[in-house]
Amino acid sequence: MKIADRKNEMLKKFKTFELVTELEKREGVEKTTAEPYEKKKITVDGPAVILIVID
Repeated sequence: MKIADRKNEMLKKFKTFELVTELEKREGVEKTTAEPYEKKKITVDGPAVILIVID
């Protein structure tokens, strides 16, 4: 099994909130939270990757 395949299998074992918590700690990552029933607009100057995690 290739190293990349082993990494992917390991990552699948983590819960979404665990992955998000780790990403929050990384340089260049900014977290914005919307509370239940709160509407929020997000504006970015790219390049950027936007992930919407509903958990």
